[in-house]
Amino acid sequence: MTRIDLNCDLGESFGSYRIGMDEAILPIVTSANIACGFHAGDPAVMRKTVQLALEHRVSIGAHPGLPDLLGFGRRQMAISSQEAYDMVVYQIGALSAFVTAEGGKLRHVKPHGALYNMAAARPDLAQAIARAVYRVDRELILYGLAGSELIKAGEEVGLRTASEVFADRTYQEDGSLTPRTEPGALIEDTSAAVSHVLRMVREGKVRTLGGTDLEIRADTICIHGDGEHALRFAKTIREQLMAAGVQIAPL
Repeated sequence: MTRIDLNCDLGESFGSYRIGMDEAILPIVTSANIACGFHAGDPAVMRKTVQLALEHRVSIGAHPGLPDLLGFGRRQMAISSQEAYDMVVYQIGALSAFVTAEGGKLRHVKPHGALYNMAAARPDLAQAIARAVYRVDRELILYGLAGSELIKAGEEVGLRTASEVFADRTYQEDGSLTPRTEPGALIEDTSAAVSHVLRMVREGKVRTLGGTDLEIRADTICIHGDGEHALRFAKTIREQLMAAGVQIAPL
């Protein structure tokens, strides 16, 4: 039986600002990527989100990003590989402390936003992030864009990796995600997203925005929880995968 993990970026509120529908989305997904205070989140939000994830028996991962609250971590920054290493170690450590304090165990790491996309293309950043994860805890699973430099770096350093695909994003000819700033980056039609996901999971193929078929590995599917129809979208994706005989389970 085909098996897939459903992950979602959570804990992205900050102070008085509320982002996403964490409580509603947690019963649907199997893994939670929790913001660590750089691009979003704060100590109270981190603690509460860890507690919620443990209540729902959802696998917990750190979601380290660039120090860019104003831009939600989606703007690229000129950082060195050493800075990337330091940022990731720092953020994993912060979230791991909350997970341990609540009686849980950190399971994976998934970089966020611009850091994720930069590491997908830049070997130096990918290697720095993989090394940071490995040195903190070699048992952690490194999530990265399928076919990217981050997956390659994780495998080379000796980590278990999870090739990630996106339910609501289109792909370019080189296997990268279409930038959010470009037309057609988001798949907003639910039926189209379902077909997109099922093909990646069952056939190992994705249709690019330009119409080309690419081979792709899918270990985990990212479902965003902060869109206008995010909850309905997540439920439909899960239901359709199960109807197709796909087992939904954490890695």
